[in-house]
Amino acid sequence: MKKEEIKKWREASKEEIENKILELKRKLYELKNQLLIGQLKNYSQIKEIKKDIARLKTILRERELGVKK
Repeated sequence: MKKEEIKKWREASKEEIENKILELKRKLYELKNQLLIGQLKNYSQIKEIKKDIARLKTILRERELGVKK
């Protein structure tokens, strides 16, 4: 996720962010299944998706705490 994309998500609604997190979790599940059956070619995708989920969760948590960025 690039800096411009992160800025876009900071302006998005809570529901949009939660939907994106669910979408990324589904994609992560599919990638883990591909890894188990030996079809995954790009292992770094798993790491990137985990980081993206963490970034989005951080944005939600900052909103809960009232942190401005």
